[in-house]
Amino acid sequence: MNKDLPSIRTRLAHALVGWSLLWSVAVSMAVWLAVQNEVDELLDDTLEAAAEVLSGPLSIQAQAESPPAGHDAGSEQASSLPSGRFAWQVVRYPASGKAQVLIKSPAAPTSALRGSPSPAFGDASGWRVFGISLADGSQWLYVAQSHEERHEAQLEVAFGAALATLAIALIAHLWLRARVRHELLPLQRLAQHLCAHDPASTGATLGKAERQELQPVHAAIDALAERLARRLAQERAFTSHAAHALRTPLAGIDAQLAVALRECPPELQPRLQRVRTAAGRLQRVVAALLTLFRSGAELQRQPLDLTALISRLPLDALTIDVQAPQAVSADADLLAAALLNLFDNSLRNGATRVQVSTPTATTVRLDDNGPGVSPERRRELQSAIAAHAYEGSTGLGLVLADLVARAHGGVLLIPDVSGGFAIELRLGPCGE
Repeated sequence: MNKDLPSIRTRLAHALVGWSLLWSVAVSMAVWLAVQNEVDELLDDTLEAAAEVLSGPLSIQAQAESPPAGHDAGSEQASSLPSGRFAWQVVRYPASGKAQVLIKSPAAPTSALRGSPSPAFGDASGWRVFGISLADGSQWLYVAQSHEERHEAQLEVAFGAALATLAIALIAHLWLRARVRHELLPLQRLAQHLCAHDPASTGATLGKAERQELQPVHAAIDALAERLARRLAQERAFTSHAAHALRTPLAGIDAQLAVALRECPPELQPRLQRVRTAAGRLQRVVAALLTLFRSGAELQRQPLDLTALISRLPLDALTIDVQAPQAVSADADLLAAALLNLFDNSLRNGATRVQVSTPTATTVRLDDNGPGVSPERRRELQSAIAAHAYEGSTGLGLVLADLVARAHGGVLLIPDVSGGFAIELRLGPCGE
């Protein structure tokens, strides 16, 4: 669990980044639409206000500078009144003929913004125009602003609003990350407690949860630990009884067979010897199983001399060649149980010699001179071991060896060899 917390934090951080970006884009779009609408209304209000302010003085000036009938519209004059950010025109519409621009601001176009009298707002040739009738009704004032300038104003406002939105989103994102990290601290501390928690200890509990919402988790873990403790106690009791109930009869059988071999006629001795060999193998299997599931709780890992360890194993009809220049770090009982069953596997499959080596301080390799297996069968065995799919795929020796390797934090591998059969017990780093 403790190893999973960084990935949980990473996934939450990525989710926060994604939602923050999505939220920022959504808010920015909403701000943009709102700002565009509000700026348009504000600029229109400004156009209307400017038209009302200019209507008075321009009406007087237009009358003073009104050209005579038949005057060419191309000779309109520019007014000295300020125009600021807007353009304006005073236009007269004769009863016949086209509209005449009487006066205009320097930025206004030379032709009339409207071909016919048009009050209120409208668009014309790249301009946003507001028209108002002057005092006598024959002349019209048009105040206009270019679309380009309006877009520029919208972009400036929207850019400022977007920056503010992104800043707020960034602050919110950092705050959310800090809150998530803070909220995950109780889980991290719970994971640390679980690493040190031994359910087999009498009365072992996790104690009170840091957060109320974690109390059901604590209760469930304590209940699970209690069930595991009961199961472990039952298994230890069974192992203790099984050790006495199985070893003693098997030892008696072997002793009786040894006596029978000495006293029986020569023609029966081969048959009795096969029975004694089978009984010896059964003793080794039982010893290995009891060793693997012994009552000890902790792995007793230590540097081991393989030559000395193997010399104590009960082996017949199999030559063991140990080439181990370095000690191997392992639990002596568990490694002996695994080796005993692997040697028995080699013997039953026709091997007469096994070479044992230690490529590293945590690896034990066995190479025998038996017939070996096909590449397809080797891949099938390796896949079954990797998936823990032992039933129907592997023998007891490989199962026990894999369990011993996993108990040491390692794996069991079946290397590809040109002849015979090879096994590698990789026992994992010494700290695991």
